[in-house]
Amino acid sequence: MTASTTDTTATAPKAGAPSSAAAGQRQRLLSGMQPSADSLHLGNYLGALVNWVAMQDEYDAIFFVPDMHAITVDYDPADLARRTRITAAQYIAGGIDVDKCTLFVQSHVPEHAELAWVLNCITGFGEASRMTQFKDKTQKHGSDQASVGLFAYPVLMAADILLYRPYGVPVGEDQRQHLELARNLAQRFNHRFGETFVVPEPVIQKEGAKIYDLQQPRAKMSKSAESPAGLINILDSPKQAAKKIKSAVTDDGTRISFDREAKPGISNLLTIYASLSGRSVEQLVADYEGKMYGHLKTDLAEIVVQTLTPIQQRAHELLDDPAELDRLLARGAEKARGIASATLADVYDKVGFLRPGSPRQQ
Repeated sequence: MTASTTDTTATAPKAGAPSSAAAGQRQRLLSGMQPSADSLHLGNYLGALVNWVAMQDEYDAIFFVPDMHAITVDYDPADLARRTRITAAQYIAGGIDVDKCTLFVQSHVPEHAELAWVLNCITGFGEASRMTQFKDKTQKHGSDQASVGLFAYPVLMAADILLYRPYGVPVGEDQRQHLELARNLAQRFNHRFGETFVVPEPVIQKEGAKIYDLQQPRAKMSKSAESPAGLINILDSPKQAAKKIKSAVTDDGTRISFDREAKPGISNLLTIYASLSGRSVEQLVADYEGKMYGHLKTDLAEIVVQTLTPIQQRAHELLDDPAELDRLLARGAEKARGIASATLADVYDKVGFLRPGSPRQQ
């Protein structure tokens, strides 16, 4: 799940269905990013994190680090533990306020796995087989290498969402299919067992920064970039970040203009510049009329460094005090479990599971 700016024109839950917000309370949204790298990158920051910061002031926001999803492919346990802390620290350093929202690590809330099992049992095998992400990964790595966990990944994602009965989930195009599965499973469960889940709405961005690889500007900036030079990490040193900007691929000609098709390299740099500076692309194009690509890159490198430096400093403060970071995450997990345990108890009652210590049924 990745976040985006909100569009509150989405349809509200049907009357009579469970609601994520009582009268006078804020509607609930939920999102998270996997701890699958040693740092979040600029695309994560501009495409998700800055929007999350805005959401926490308007919504009952729940953000989590989905570490359980990270073990569906080959991984190193020590790397996972370290990256989970790094990801959480960058959430907070990027502006997530634990007093305004709920922030936790997925595996700290066992109700995620418990609800996923119930949802697995109402998901069709063919339905799960049609998930494009599973098909893409098995085509790339071979079906013999794919785990059952990878196959069931979208069902766990559905559990992540439905457990908190949110109004909506901020999604990008690559996650639309997974959210649709969550909606289908919510409707199926409600029809079979009685109203239990809110059917979550996709919260689609009206406009937002889509950041591309600096070396392959037609490809989205991604943790799996072919070259590290194409990726600006939040934890890159100022020297590293500036070097990557200055060596970014540009286009034929010398005129600075925005054209995603004809000039993808310069257009990407202009998008980053506009997103970090608050100035429009049109203003930037006018300001750089008659100037060379090098002028744009030099100025952009300075803005990137200015933006990332305080985030890096705060992240390192948190990582240097793991006990404090773990305390904040434990506090968030306690808040999350307060919601999750109530939902799971309702689900267990509906599907016929006995509560511990309940009288024997004759």
